[in-house]
Amino acid sequence: MLFLQVVALPAVNAAAVWPAELPQQPVEVRDAAMLQVMSADAKLEILSTGHQWAEGPVAEPGTGAVLFSDVPKNQIWRWSAATGSTLYLTPSGATGHTTSVLGEGSNGLIFNKKSELVLAQHGDRRLAVRTAQQGQQATFRTLTGQYQGKALNSPNDLIELQDGRYLFTDPPYGLKNGDQSADKQQPHNGVYQLGTDGGVSLISAVLTRPNGLAVSPDEQYLYVANSDPAAAQWWRFQRNAKGQYQDGSLWLDATAEVKQALGLPDGLKVLPNGILLATGPGGVWVINAERKVLGRINTGVAAANVALSGDRQYLYITASQYLLRIRLKV
Repeated sequence: MLFLQVVALPAVNAAAVWPAELPQQPVEVRDAAMLQVMSADAKLEILSTGHQWAEGPVAEPGTGAVLFSDVPKNQIWRWSAATGSTLYLTPSGATGHTTSVLGEGSNGLIFNKKSELVLAQHGDRRLAVRTAQQGQQATFRTLTGQYQGKALNSPNDLIELQDGRYLFTDPPYGLKNGDQSADKQQPHNGVYQLGTDGGVSLISAVLTRPNGLAVSPDEQYLYVANSDPAAAQWWRFQRNAKGQYQDGSLWLDATAEVKQALGLPDGLKVLPNGILLATGPGGVWVINAERKVLGRINTGVAAANVALSGDRQYLYITASQYLLRIRLKV
């Protein structure tokens, strides 16, 4: 999450008039293989608008609904075709578990293999599982909030591996003044592993602003976005014989495009064929496993994160104040 201040109205289900800032022809084809991912005439749909900074979309198992965070407002919203967009949970990430100067809510969200909602909580500076919910209020259990006895910065995004381990990123976006914050205890902005035994290990301290992350279909590679305007990049880490990710290296650099279009490398997903759908300058980049950019879904505003519907027919996109979706080819 790279938080950008936007003027937000009360959240509604769709815009009555198509906003001028959103392109009506969003699909940019740079290679014919792009047309295997989506049609050239695919359109963006506005599902919800009026949020301050929408983030962390995730498909809700078995319902066809999608949850997403509004980070500055400390909220999670739920959209479904039946009910539209409704406030789902608050507070979502600054619950009083720890002192939070900015009071920001959840960011990345996933449902784990037990169908539990797991949250990267900026304000509480932890990964947490929702244990119960009554109305719009929930209780949480901490998975981790420390590394080597010191508080994490502000966990941003997370994934779960097939064996139950979690991988997550920890930039300083939830801290007032970022790296210069008096509350910052970690000397780096890390990429971490949370083991099934509860132990936390550092994968990398090299990235300046580690953000979204995803693994290849066979889990042999870990992709991590770096949302630094001076180093707008995606990095790749290889899994070794012991199942640990190491040997991170620069995979693709988008820094040259930062001044040309809004947005930075942020959230990403990987399709079963290995193609990445990664937010970056201009919108959502479509990149094959050989690092070839096939095209882009232009969003007109900074895109923060993406999620696939359960049937993979749609890509959900959180972008500035919007929850959007676009049709994919299955």
